[in-house]
Amino acid sequence: MTTAQLTAAPREEAEHVFPLPHAPGAVATVRRRVRVVLAEWNLTPEVVADVLLVVSELVTNALVHALPPATLRLAPSQVGRSRAVHIEVTDRGPVAPTGLSASAVDPDEHGRGLGIVTALSSRFGVRVHAGGTTRWAEVPFGVV
Repeated sequence: MTTAQLTAAPREEAEHVFPLPHAPGAVATVRRRVRVVLAEWNLTPEVVADVLLVVSELVTNALVHALPPATLRLAPSQVGRSRAVHIEVTDRGPVAPTGLSASAVDPDEHGRGLGIVTALSSRFGVRVHAGGTTRWAEVPFGVV
């Protein structure tokens, strides 16, 4: 970890909430908006790239596999001495199956998203609640 990663900290400790349009191009639009927030938080380019990738995977998962509406929340987080960017996407729950079995999906095209989230996150999880499903992850960026 570099000195820049250890001293980087979000300047504004506010949570940012982004409604997710259920439309083509939504992931790119959300990534651009998140990039603006992360630039204000003074994070290293490596951390920004990791956060954007995790955001892309969680948002894509919600848009492809869940019922709208969906919402992205982004906030700084601290557990003990570890600092992270907390990312969560809440949707209305899974879409009813369309008749394609899981074996019909090309494994070269799908199925790696949550593996990517796992690899880039210090913590991650899923909460099922009355309003739907929330998938969350924390991308580390330093210690206090």
